[in-house]
Amino acid sequence: MDLNTVTEIRDARHPAPWRPGDAWLGGGTYLFSEPQPHLRRLVDLGRTGWTPVHRHPDGALEIAATCTIATLSQYAKTLTDPAAPLFEQCCRAFLASFKIWNMATVGGNLCNALPAGPMTSLTAALDGECLLLAQDGTRRRRRVTGFVTGAGRKDLAEGELLRSVTLPARALACRTAFRQASLYGLGRSGVLVIGALDPLDGSLAVTVTASTVRPVRLSFPLPPTAAALREAIGSAVADDQWFDDIHGLPAWRRHMTFRYAEEIRRELGEAAR
Repeated sequence: MDLNTVTEIRDARHPAPWRPGDAWLGGGTYLFSEPQPHLRRLVDLGRTGWTPVHRHPDGALEIAATCTIATLSQYAKTLTDPAAPLFEQCCRAFLASFKIWNMATVGGNLCNALPAGPMTSLTAALDGECLLLAQDGTRRRRRVTGFVTGAGRKDLAEGELLRSVTLPARALACRTAFRQASLYGLGRSGVLVIGALDPLDGSLAVTVTASTVRPVRLSFPLPPTAAALREAIGSAVADDQWFDDIHGLPAWRRHMTFRYAEEIRRELGEAAR
C-alpha cells in the first residue's frame, strides 16, 4: 500500500517536535496494509539499535518494541525457563507468512491492540510491564493488561512511544498451558487462553485473550474449583466484552473460553498436586 499523503520520513534517533499527522514506524506491516489518509510524516524506529531481547541480572526479560516476531522466536529457542514453550506457541498464533514474521514487531502488535494479537496474549499471560516514553522524556510503566484497554484501544498518549515490555523472572519460572481456537484451519484466533502455575506458592493465573475485547488476567492463590473459575471469568468479562466479528460470535467465544479454562485448570491443577 502506497501512503500517498506521507511527505516525510524522519529518523527517530534525531528528535523533533511531534506534530499532527505523525506516526511511529516499526515494521510497518500494519501501516502499509491499508490507507492512512491522516498521516503526513513517519518517525522511523528502524535505526534505533535497541537490543531486541535483553536478560536482566534478576532474570527478567526485556523485549524491545522493535523486536521482530522472527527474532523473538529464535531467541526463545535458547531459553531454558519453564515458560519458554509459550513464546513459540504465541509466535505461531500469528499464522503469518515469513515476510510478516521478519518485519512485524512485538511493539506494533501490542499497539494495534487487536483482541487476537498474540504478543498481547504472551506478555499479558506472563505479567508483562510496558515502558512508555513521552515526548518530554517522561517515563511511565503500565501492565499489559492495563495498556490494552479495548479492541483497537490502548493507553498511549499522543506522541508517546512504547519502548519495551519486561517479563518478570518469576513469571518465566511458571509452568504454562496454552489453548487456542479458530473457526478456520489457518484463521485468526477466536479464543486464546493461557494458564501459568507459579512453582513457588502454587498460585494460578488464567489469561483470556482473542475472545474478549481486552486481555483479562485472573489470579488465584491456589488452583480454583471448576465452579469458582467459571464464576471468576463470568464476573470479570461483561456480556458486551465478548468480542464479535467474522472470526466468531460472542456466544461461541464465551463457550470455548470456559471450556479451555477448565482444561487448563485440570492440567495445571494436576501438576500442582
